[in-house]
Amino acid sequence: MNIFDLHGKNVIITGGNGGIGLAMAKALADAGCAISIWGRNPEKTQAAAQSLKSHGDHVHYLCCDLTDQMATTQAFTTTVDELGRIDGCFINAGAGGGGRASFLDRSFSEWQAMFKINVDSAFHLFQLVARHMIDTPRNGITGGRLVATSSIGTLFGVGRNEHYGASKLALNGLVRALAVELARYGITANAILPGYSETEMTKELFANQQFSQAVMPRIPMRRYGRPEDFGGIAVYLQSDASAYHTADCIVIDGGYSAC
Repeated sequence: MNIFDLHGKNVIITGGNGGIGLAMAKALADAGCAISIWGRNPEKTQAAAQSLKSHGDHVHYLCCDLTDQMATTQAFTTTVDELGRIDGCFINAGAGGGGRASFLDRSFSEWQAMFKINVDSAFHLFQLVARHMIDTPRNGITGGRLVATSSIGTLFGVGRNEHYGASKLALNGLVRALAVELARYGITANAILPGYSETEMTKELFANQQFSQAVMPRIPMRRYGRPEDFGGIAVYLQSDASAYHTADCIVIDGGYSAC
């Protein structure tokens, strides 16, 4: 369907060098997007960009620490110079909590560090992108897509991970507020809430037999999510099909949160 044809669209994906972010990048490239993936690890990011070349003709990559505002601003300027107008920004980079330390032992520095990567960096990049989308119309029309990867951990209590759950809940709030404020410019903002999914970040957790025995029976699909499960939603949210879909927190968890 032409409504899902993304040729001519330019998209930034942070954390696009692995896991869910890379799967989104591949799906978006398959649909015709020019892609800029951002990551912190130079070798990993370059390898991911190389793998993307079989999915699309225009792949750009760079290394950036999103907690560094000056570095983020420079990375955005470089990306605009390379791709032109940015039509979508998928913020997938973030930190997980690990679920080890008790709230009673949590240091304030740990709390601040979690918010710095999961919330503050999203605020700064979304602000840069939104200004750009408004100030750089395409064919005289403003608009664009802002998408953040959040977590189903915002839907229920996450023991020993309160800093993670709180940061992702704040991210949901940011997205919904942006959806309301930026709608007049044709910009949509949504969050994707993955369930338990197999990525490098969760490898150690899923290896814990006690954890798996507790979680797997609660997943109606009887499997963990895979990165490729999130490609379709990325294409949809970037496409014209989602032009009226905004301020949403879209759960993709195999039915876990319904149980």
